[in-house]
Amino acid sequence: MKARLEGAVSGNVLLRQAQFQRLADPAFTLDMARASVAGKIKNTRQVLQRGAREAKAEEEARVLTRLADDLAASLRALPGVSSLDALRGVEGEAARQYFSGLNLLVRADQREPFAMNGRTRRPPRDRFNAMLSFLYSLWMNDCRSALEAAGLDPQVGYLHALRPGRAALALDLMEEFRPWADRLALTLINRGQLTAKDFVLREGGGVSLEPDARKAVVVAFQERKKDEINHPLLAQSVPLGLVPLVQARLMARALREDGSPYVPFVAK
Repeated sequence: MKARLEGAVSGNVLLRQAQFQRLADPAFTLDMARASVAGKIKNTRQVLQRGAREAKAEEEARVLTRLADDLAASLRALPGVSSLDALRGVEGEAARQYFSGLNLLVRADQREPFAMNGRTRRPPRDRFNAMLSFLYSLWMNDCRSALEAAGLDPQVGYLHALRPGRAALALDLMEEFRPWADRLALTLINRGQLTAKDFVLREGGGVSLEPDARKAVVVAFQERKKDEINHPLLAQSVPLGLVPLVQARLMARALREDGSPYVPFVAK
């Protein structure tokens, strides 16, 4: 997003105080970070499993199933992780395996222009990554707004290290929603809504979306957020666009002294 409008800081100052104090608790910090990673891996695994079911080539289905099994192994490893560095290592390896299979989810006749060799950013090095970076920025904006609406400080997170200017908690929350961005990117490619001509190849190897293509992605993103999603904890359907706020409130509950662990959103 090119601009952001902010009002005065509001919300529960005692909640934000608890958020800051929890940083001094290594066990709590690790549990919150582990939940973020678990949500991300579970949702990315579902993307691969769905791709395996829909694959037209048997060998591609086998590759996607194997990668989904690898992510299942990463999930099994999470309870035994004893440090943030080790947790980030598991998350990084799971992400590498996941992104290695995304090319197989692209329609065969679009794989050359949208070929992806792993995740790249600052700048994205291919069209697929350019689309992902843009969609991630949209989800990031929504996650940050949701945290502020829930009375939390988006700068103070648990998985992502604290740095000046970094919305660490918004990045933590966004991990669960990255696969939703990936799924929308695949839909736009596979339906022919975006083609190679919608991207600019810049000097130095960076790739970006044309202005009209950015508008098309924003429209598709807003439409996708209207989709009704069954939230497993609420036991009811809610628009996808409201799920970040639901999750932000669950984070706030976990930060209070009521012993409620944070449960990430996992699509069914």
